[in-house]
Amino acid sequence: QLQLVESGGGSVQSGGSQTLSCATSELKSEHVAIGWFRQAPGKEREGLSCINFNTGTTNYSDSVKGRFATSRDDANYLFYLQMNSLKPEDTGVYYCAGLYVGPTTWCPLNSGSFNYWGQGTQVTVSA
Repeated sequence: QLQLVESGGGSVQSGGSQTLSCATSELKSEHVAIGWFRQAPGKEREGLSCINFNTGTTNYSDSVKGRFATSRDDANYLFYLQMNSLKPEDTGVYYCAGLYVGPTTWCPLNSGSFNYWGQGTQVTVSA
């Protein structure tokens, strides 16, 4: 089992920045990928970024590439999503999710690959 808890959501103006955190329970293996997802009202959950804890490999969707960055705090099992140049269309509930990937560099963006999910945190970007 892997437990995840997001924090850092809130309201921000367009063009601003915000950092989300994902606290995880102790990992049973370093071979885990942590993804960040967003679900806007009336839309499907969208994969934004992924980081492979063991290899540091990252993956980003085209919609956030160059604006968002994911990182990790190895010692404290914390994961971050730094969001810059925020737009109103970035509004939604943000989730972090976990997946044990074995000794690979795999870091997917599709929500169906992830087994463990946080409860989500709301981010609202106003124009």
